[in-house]
Amino acid sequence: MASESSSLVRDIRKQPEVTIVVLAGDIDLNHSPSLHSALVDVTNERPKRLLLDLREVPYMDSSGVGTMVEVFRRVSAYKGKMVLFGMNPRVRSVFEITKLDRFFTICETEEQATLA
Repeated sequence: MASESSSLVRDIRKQPEVTIVVLAGDIDLNHSPSLHSALVDVTNERPKRLLLDLREVPYMDSSGVGTMVEVFRRVSAYKGKMVLFGMNPRVRSVFEITKLDRFFTICETEEQATLA
């Protein structure tokens, strides 16, 4: 994993049915390519449920949203489920403005995301 992606990917917790990826930092044009690469590596293992913890992501621009959409497509292609949780209001508004909150499953807490 590149140093940039490892700075964004704080932790990856694998359980039998769920993989939780903890992200931290701004997801912007400078960091999206390395994050995309790291998340592609995770999706190549085809987790049934991929949960992305965004509690420590203060900012996400359109390139970050594009990365989320691409990862969502990859997970959907193998019939997995992707859930985002812990978004701050600023990040959530990006998904609401683009109407992507209608496609993504977005939860407040990890517990809700696990059950979603």
